[in-house]
Order: sequence, then structure tokens, then C-alpha cells
Amino acid sequence: MSELQSLLQEREALENKIRQARQEQLAQAIAACRKLIDEHQLTAADLFGGAKGRRKSTTGIKVAPKYRNPATGDTWTGRGKPPRWIQDKNRDDYLIK
Repeated sequence: MSELQSLLQEREALENKIRQARQEQLAQAIAACRKLIDEHQLTAADLFGGAKGRRKSTTGIKVAPKYRNPATGDTWTGRGKPPRWIQDKNRDDYLIK
């Protein structure tokens, strides 16, 4: 039992050393990055890119209907949860031409 306890204590000591070494490396890396950012007067956009290349949200944009229920005239854009009148049916039959 004492051998197990000793091994567990060694493991805990090693984990603490690893944690401490990791924190020291991170602190050094952050300091080096901050120094370079200050020297070159970089911004977040310089480092991580600006709005260029990002997709804009399509939330709230109106879309033309793609399907129409001939019985009631109800329409559906084809986005989101399908209405009951088109569920489990061939959608080609309801396409707006």
C-alpha cells in the first residue's frame, strides 16, 4: 500500500511541475506576442482578419416562396420546418412555376 501512495504522490508532484511549466511558457509566449504587437502597432483586424471573408447572417431576409398549396393558396419558401400540407408528399407537385 505504501508503494501505491508513493507513486500517487510522485504523479501529483509531476502534474504540478507540468502545470507550472505550462503556465510559465504561456506567460512567455503572451509577453512575446504583446511585444511584437506593440512594436508593429498591430490591431485585432491585422491579426485575425476583418469582416472580409465572414458570412453575413441571413436572419430576417425575406425569401420568395418556392411552394404553393393549390387548395388554400398557402406558400412556403422551402426553408425551416415544412408545413403540414407538404409533409410526406412529393414537393415537385407544389413547386411555383
